Amino acid sequence: MNTLYGIQYLRAAAAIAVVLFHAAEKLGYSFAIGAVGVDVFFVVSGFIMWVVAERRSPTPLSFLRGRIRRIVPVYWMATAVMIAGGVVGLFPNLRLSIGHVLASFLFIPARSPSNGEIWPVLVQGWTLNYEMFFYVVFAAALFLPKRWRFLAIGMLFAALVVVGQMFASDNLFLLTYTRPIILEFVAGMAIGMLWLRRRVPGRLTGALLVAAGLGGFAVIHLLGLPFDTWTCGPLATALVLGTVSLEASGGVARAALPAFLGDASYSIYLWHTFAISVVAKLGMAAGIAMPALMVSAVATGILAGAIGYRVLERPTIRLWRQPAW
Repeated sequence: MNTLYGIQYLRAAAAIAVVLFHAAEKLGYSFAIGAVGVDVFFVVSGFIMWVVAERRSPTPLSFLRGRIRRIVPVYWMATAVMIAGGVVGLFPNLRLSIGHVLASFLFIPARSPSNGEIWPVLVQGWTLNYEMFFYVVFAAALFLPKRWRFLAIGMLFAALVVVGQMFASDNLFLLTYTRPIILEFVAGMAIGMLWLRRRVPGRLTGALLVAAGLGGFAVIHLLGLPFDTWTCGPLATALVLGTVSLEASGGVARAALPAFLGDASYSIYLWHTFAISVVAKLGMAAGIAMPALMVSAVATGILAGAIGYRVLERPTIRLWRQPAW
């Protein structure tokens, strides 16, 4: 797929929003709306998977192999660092168990012995459990004729959400994969269909959709309104649809730094919490003023991800592409 710079910028913005969320949480500020970066990521993921699969027609196995190559190695590295830090006492609140560690590596929902939440060892990896579930379902749908794929995935995810809304369960798989957030992948796929059929809205409507998405997030934050998937999912969908509409009409220019941060967004997402923790600890010990510390934590989190992308993610992907003799 040719580079869509609008999508790259959204990926960068989503990653930075999550960095802001975690830095604020660590330093006693409030930026809960930053969590919607995950909603944007999920819509973008559905869009990319649909467009790539339609254009390249991968087999189910090649699709999964490509997703594993892209997601797993760096995530395992970050998880291993977290485990090593826990073993040597760098993360005093982290409790490790063999079962939870194995579940974390295998993208299986499990309760953390640290706090009882359904989180992996690397907390932000909870979103990757959803991503991998989506990839497995998407790969299975590739066995179907093209005209049935969207309907099959959409109906399955809708049915799972209905089950989750109607029935209470303690089963970790049901608690995880019946949440409405999975519908954001379907929304992204729908946008992908519109994109490929050249049926996205025009430039003016696209600009209004982007304004509606960003404005909705801003209102939620500024007024301190409650929010969940039912509110943020549609806003994220509007933002992505508006962005690709602007892209289709030539309204998105190339900018090197945001495009690079879009490339590095996965590594930023994985590595930023380590950097934030270090900066927060050192900064508090040194008595640095909180506003300056917040800026430093955010900047260092983004920088750590960018370095991780250059040093770990890109070389790992390239190495995997080499013939294994």
